[in-house]
Amino acid sequence: MTAILDGAPRLQRNWDSRAACNFIGGGAGTGLLLASAAALPAGSNYFPSALLAVALIGFGLSMVWLEIGRPFRALNVFFHPQTSWMTREALLSVPLFALAGIAILADQRLVPLPFQARVPVAGLASAAAAVGLAFMFCQARMLRASRGVPAWREPALQAVIIATGIAEGLGLLLVVSLFVAPPPAWVAPAAIAALVARAIAWEYYRQRLQTWAPAAAVAALHRISLPLQLVGHLLPAALLGAAIIAPVSQLPTAVAGLAVFATGAWLKLTVVTRAGFTQGFTIPFVPSRGRNPAETTRWPPQITQPGR
Repeated sequence: MTAILDGAPRLQRNWDSRAACNFIGGGAGTGLLLASAAALPAGSNYFPSALLAVALIGFGLSMVWLEIGRPFRALNVFFHPQTSWMTREALLSVPLFALAGIAILADQRLVPLPFQARVPVAGLASAAAAVGLAFMFCQARMLRASRGVPAWREPALQAVIIATGIAEGLGLLLVVSLFVAPPPAWVAPAAIAALVARAIAWEYYRQRLQTWAPAAAVAALHRISLPLQLVGHLLPAALLGAAIIAPVSQLPTAVAGLAVFATGAWLKLTVVTRAGFTQGFTIPFVPSRGRNPAETTRWPPQITQPGR
């Protein structure tokens, strides 16, 4: 008996918006840690921006914890560093919180502490930023390791995740600076460069998926592409460029930074929850029962991409 089995691409259900929040908070938070450490030599305060960064990373990890069916088994994530990028991300979170937390306590001036004068804030901040970059890289590799989802396993997505995190971090630093002190002069040009990198990485990623990914995944990415380029790249770059040419107020740069962060979060939410279609498969023939030479079987089955 022969049959044709057709497994059309389906939207995965294992990772939902809570998993997307891990990439949103983790990427933006580690990018902000990097921007905060880079702004220290110019006299910027580490405390407010780094505190927001740690809160974002913690928020993302807590969303993953809530997504687990049995949350008290969450400690199992630490047991497979040799095979799991999620385990490596979790392990890196420990020194990340420790380094950034001590630097935040040493930099804040709300509560005087006896060890503040002896703690090298710049060194701890730099170390936290380096661990944060490794954390961000682990997140990018977590998506690529999902072999059954074409939109995630595409190698070009790694550049999108990293460029987005750096751009979001610079954007959030501009937002925080609106409430504390003006940012260093290099932040706006660096944010424009990060936006250009993100725009190029995004278009390259989309073009790579055009010919072989499920049509529904390509369509989901296509729907957000034009708004992303206009609101997430062109508008912030124009506001930042105008602020560089004629600096008047910090409000336009803060608006630009907020747009960068919001569109980056939208990008990640779409990739995780709306473009996460499985590969799909087709098995034209399966083995028949008994021995009937009149029936032709083909084994092993050929796994092909269903037609678009």
